[in-house]
Amino acid sequence: MSIVTDAKGVNAPALVPCAHCALDVPAGLIDAGAERQFCCTGCRTAYAILHEHGLGQYYAFGEKRDTPVRPTGKKYEEFDHEAFHSLYVKPLKGGLCTAELYLEGVHCSSCVWLVERVPLLLTGVVRAELDIRRSRAHVEWDPAVVTLSAIAQQLDVLGYAPHPYRGVAAETMRRKEDRAMLMRIGIAGALAANIMLLALALYSGWFSGMEAEYERYFRFISLMLTIPSLFGPGWLFFQGALASLRTRRLHIDLPIAIALAAGFARGAVNTVSGSGPIYFDAVGTLVFLLLSGRFLQNRGQRAAADAAELLGSLAPDAARVVDDASEREVPVEALLPGMVMLVRSGETFAADGDVVDGRSAVDCSLLTGEPRPEAVDVGSHVFAGTVNLTGQVRVKVTQAGEMSRLGALLRRMEESARRRAPVVQLANSIAGWFVAAVLVVAVATYVYGLRHDPARALDNAIALLVVTCPCALGLATPLAITVGIGRAAKGGILIKGGDAIEALNRPGLILLDKTGTVTEGRVRLVRWEGLDAAKPLVAALERESSHPIAIAVQQAWPVVEVLDASDVHQTVGGGIEGTVGSRHVVVGAPTFVARRTGAAADAPDVRIEAFAEEGLTPVWVAVDGAVVARAGFGDPLRADALPSLNRLRSLGWRVALLSGDHPAVVRSTARRLGIDLADAIGGASPEDKLRRVEDARTRGTVLMVGDGVNDAAAIAAATVGVGVHGGAEASMNAADVYLSRPGLAPLVELVEGAHRTMLVIRNNIIFSVAYNCLGATLALLGMLDPLIAAVLMPMSSLSVVLTSWRSRTFDAVAPVAARVHSSGVVQEEPAA
Repeated sequence: MSIVTDAKGVNAPALVPCAHCALDVPAGLIDAGAERQFCCTGCRTAYAILHEHGLGQYYAFGEKRDTPVRPTGKKYEEFDHEAFHSLYVKPLKGGLCTAELYLEGVHCSSCVWLVERVPLLLTGVVRAELDIRRSRAHVEWDPAVVTLSAIAQQLDVLGYAPHPYRGVAAETMRRKEDRAMLMRIGIAGALAANIMLLALALYSGWFSGMEAEYERYFRFISLMLTIPSLFGPGWLFFQGALASLRTRRLHIDLPIAIALAAGFARGAVNTVSGSGPIYFDAVGTLVFLLLSGRFLQNRGQRAAADAAELLGSLAPDAARVVDDASEREVPVEALLPGMVMLVRSGETFAADGDVVDGRSAVDCSLLTGEPRPEAVDVGSHVFAGTVNLTGQVRVKVTQAGEMSRLGALLRRMEESARRRAPVVQLANSIAGWFVAAVLVVAVATYVYGLRHDPARALDNAIALLVVTCPCALGLATPLAITVGIGRAAKGGILIKGGDAIEALNRPGLILLDKTGTVTEGRVRLVRWEGLDAAKPLVAALERESSHPIAIAVQQAWPVVEVLDASDVHQTVGGGIEGTVGSRHVVVGAPTFVARRTGAAADAPDVRIEAFAEEGLTPVWVAVDGAVVARAGFGDPLRADALPSLNRLRSLGWRVALLSGDHPAVVRSTARRLGIDLADAIGGASPEDKLRRVEDARTRGTVLMVGDGVNDAAAIAAATVGVGVHGGAEASMNAADVYLSRPGLAPLVELVEGAHRTMLVIRNNIIFSVAYNCLGATLALLGMLDPLIAAVLMPMSSLSVVLTSWRSRTFDAVAPVAARVHSSGVVQEEPAA
């Protein structure tokens, strides 16, 4: 082993990169006599598999895996279950099968290369393709040669733990619909382009003259191209118009259909007669633009549902069922109320149920957002998606699958995505009244023309219908919202409805949950008071536990001396004790340590209160019966919390904390964030949060930001509810907006982006109404030729499309660097 000297002159082992992932190999795992070193067993196994099958070129990729391989060790027996196959496996011709799998740990192009080489690793695998954007693998295999569980185990060993990709049937239907719509758009676009070329020739002849036979030829060719455009892709609008008449409710498709029909009819008559303008270029272009706008709108509305399916793919997909003396793995879909699940330490609960045997601590952060585990024993109720941390338990299933608490939350997410913003409803209402007004004015224009200029009466009416077609008004709002939501999604901000965008333009009160929202949502060692010599003893003991406190210790002291612990016993809700070397070590809550050692820390109550004032959880350390150290564990503030809140205040928002944590902890956090202590509310139950949100909403806009089901009722009751990164699967279902990136900077981007989006919408509506009013006035006065109307009409729609598409709505705001000093105070720094 090579030795280097650090800046203090102390000899230390040289850093050695892992041969597979290139991360540093821990000193305890370095094999001095080995040619290649590995940071973990998983990387060693993956390296051996790749070289055994001649896939060493994987290491030639410049961009490749930068995390250790952590196989789960699962057997994936449920992947071979009949219930699993009926849901996720599709038979193919020739006896083959195919399935879609969601893979964890997909990072870059080298992952794609490696996953798609699985057929070389396993006989019987015919094809493997990976969609890196969705982390979805398409696998085809011969079930007579290899099982799906064997394929899943191979992927797991390579570091890509597989899950069934839910929602495949729905996505197949969406693909079919998208293909049909894209086919319509493609046909309409091709026809419109050719019609426009012919129109350019006719316009040129209008200015410089054209022989009659060529003009007649171009007219008839335009007519022949317009017929399939109007009665093929364009028939969609006539169907909408007929539905509008049947329901006796004016719809934007009605004037569009009338304008298309009138323009086509008049153009056909003029083509046959050989005189007058034709409107085929306007008809073809309008069909193409409207179909494109509708496609973009529909795609944007699916974003929330797609996210729900991906979250569902990360939920537990199998359970270990015990029946008498037997034990077997089954898919979640095969679980029924009354079955008994065996859940070991570190595993996720696959269904809701009651504990019938065993004791443990459960990580409920997925549902509650709180990092501290909850103790459970016989009679306790547990939920799907939460993690069993310490002991083995048996759980009697009460609800599973879509009927579980987690399943119900995910199901509600898609329902919330179907709402329309009030501004969209306003635009539709305006369009409805506008439709009625246009029809009345068109009739009046025709009647007036018959009395004063019969030769131009029909042309004037058609010009009015064409130029005032409210397609620009119809596209103004949904297109701007769709583009805004799409760009926000690219930045990790998932907005479920346009109503949230509109509401965010009325500054009011922001209520922030503390844990996981303004803090990092994970336990860290913040303070150590006592002997440094005790650190290796504590680290050795905590290596035997998966408790969050134990994990925080391991993260705080990754290079501390490695010692062995024996006779380790862990008490749920108390602490852990054992023997390290020849010394008896106890680590845990002050009362637990005092009870185990018969000794108490000096003035323990004073120190506990002092730790609480700083928002820290006290943990005492006793060695051989004497308390030798005190540790404070806490949840640090996010680095961007203070600068983000300062920016929100400058935008007119008032900021308050609303948390279930101890009031002293909440007040401490508020002081560091510059929040008035009167607005720092701690010890709030979910019912308290809901009541305060409902009360605040009577006085104005309320933005509730949280990350757990304990915030869900308040989030749903707020004007705009925001779920933040952390308790993702739970909070985003009740929320109007989900921030997939950690920190509060995305919240600032959300508020500023919503303001810019509304500016685009208002400008689009003003432009559309002004354009239509001006066009109607000119047509009514007989000053607008139908040919000019045909040219101007698609230009209005195109202007709205380009304005919305090119708008800078959710461009990332300039970053503000921040740091958290040892004192816990966050200070802003100018971004480099």
